[in-house]
Amino acid sequence: MTKTQALAKAKELLAKVPMIDGHNDLPWVIRQRTGAKGDVAGYDLRKLHNDGDTDIPRLRKGQVAGQVFAAFIPSDIPHPGRATLEQLDIIRRITDTYPETFLPVLKAADFARAKRQGKIAVMMSVEGGVGLENSLAPLRVWHAMGARLMTLCHNGTLDWCDSATDEARHDGLTAFGRAVVGELNRLGMIIDCAHVSPAVMHHVLDDSTAPIVFSHSNARALCNHPRNVPDDVLDRVTANGGLVMATFIPDFLNPDVHAWMEPVRKALANDFGTSRMEAIRARELTHGPCPKATLEHVVTHLEYLAGRVGLAHLGIGSDFFGVPTMPVGLEDVSRFPYLIAELLRRGWSEKAVIGVAGGNFVRIFKAVEGEGARLRKISTPAVGTIQDYDGASAPY
Repeated sequence: MTKTQALAKAKELLAKVPMIDGHNDLPWVIRQRTGAKGDVAGYDLRKLHNDGDTDIPRLRKGQVAGQVFAAFIPSDIPHPGRATLEQLDIIRRITDTYPETFLPVLKAADFARAKRQGKIAVMMSVEGGVGLENSLAPLRVWHAMGARLMTLCHNGTLDWCDSATDEARHDGLTAFGRAVVGELNRLGMIIDCAHVSPAVMHHVLDDSTAPIVFSHSNARALCNHPRNVPDDVLDRVTANGGLVMATFIPDFLNPDVHAWMEPVRKALANDFGTSRMEAIRARELTHGPCPKATLEHVVTHLEYLAGRVGLAHLGIGSDFFGVPTMPVGLEDVSRFPYLIAELLRRGWSEKAVIGVAGGNFVRIFKAVEGEGARLRKISTPAVGTIQDYDGASAPY
């Protein structure tokens, strides 16, 4: 099959089945790039944003039928509880401002409903449990607002959860962290281990009674970034029923990019503002251009992951976040059909491609919903703060 034939086949397929992207940071981009932070109408998603990667015209061109928008906040942001609510509010206002384009997702069946209506399903996620401020109650508030997925932490270790990209302080999850896992199961919210340490990954796999996801992570065996999933964890994903969603971040794809970026990563830590791009440009002046990652790198990771966890446990989580450094061939959200086309060109079956495009994500969401319904019949909401679980000396 030629590339032209494969692309035509991919577009034909995506016209029939949902293409769901598991992670996009557009809400943070809107927060950072509007005069009044979070002015959705002022950002105007109806027009092309050539300084970014996500807007309505390119979502349509990319045949995106379902998008998980993350309520991301940095681990060290002041007032994290308030900031999380502000980010969730931005996502709510995206769907409210453009109801002709977006449909909010509250249950797995909403993805198919949006597809039938010709709309893009929007699922809300919380990226980073720092906004809990060490209390379980906000989980239920977030769920009531519409959040259906939670990434346990971001790049910083929390008082109850070790991050993959920070110093480990707990050897995994504390008792409070395990209570968070239990309450997410009870609520029917998907648990995301994309940013946690390997020890936390194992703790969650030990404790969760529902499938989990790695919403934007690749294979550590191919690229030794701490955010990628090690083989001993991958080997447990199938039994859990969970999902690994390959991401497009070049640093996670190509070992050459990872090595080149190491000094930038260490210097900036949790800085997600303009300093990151400035630091990259400064390093290019002294060390030459940063190597590139490509669409083919993503497919190589997907093929490796398929061999490790099985085709039924794969998805796509781009992690588009408004910067011009994504892989060659996957520069913005209009490019998803080209990824699907490359899978078809390499001989993936239509069934396998439909699964990785979104079918697998819908299936595990249904399983999480079912487990939540079961648990709510036999258990009550978990209450309390970190001190109730980890002792009076725990931070509050």
